[in-house]
Amino acid sequence: MTSRLGAPAVVPAGRLAAGDQPVLPLAGELELRPWRLDDADAGALLAAGRDPDISHWNLFSVAGRAEACERIGRMHQRRAEETGAVWAVAPLGGAAVGLAGLNDVDLADGSAEVVYWVLPGARGGGIAVRAARRLGRWALDELGLRRVTLRHSTANPVSCRVAEKAGYAFEATLRGALEHADGRHDVHLHALVAG
Repeated sequence: MTSRLGAPAVVPAGRLAAGDQPVLPLAGELELRPWRLDDADAGALLAAGRDPDISHWNLFSVAGRAEACERIGRMHQRRAEETGAVWAVAPLGGAAVGLAGLNDVDLADGSAEVVYWVLPGARGGGIAVRAARRLGRWALDELGLRRVTLRHSTANPVSCRVAEKAGYAFEATLRGALEHADGRHDVHLHALVAG
């Protein structure tokens, strides 16, 4: 496989979709694990869709169990297509309390964007920081990407602290780059880079 410019691909096609999606341990008796259909019954996706912060910053909504199951199916399909990979953030053996994932995966370019949210009852303990750090390191060190970005609205200082604490270096402010519930926002761009 070659990139759009004819150079060899950074990560060979098939690498993200090969085998089972890994479970990634996090400190504090937590893990990043694949979403399961029984997560639709546990209600984390429904709760996330009702949370004003998650729905505002992520334009995220899930109306019922059927839609939650459909969303979980799309998560697995995106991994199979190698355009994304999404994990549930959960206590070991427990129900999901958050989401962490890679969006806009481009294996030929060796890049992706980290996304995340944490349910209100699990906030404040550094879960988002641990998830963003672990997923970024996995993407660089194990998947073989060369660059992982994290973007957030300039009006969201909590996500800025998450990016900084997780080791993502601030690179730029992008004007009007993301749509949120109240319109387009300027965005801080942070990144982890291999090496």
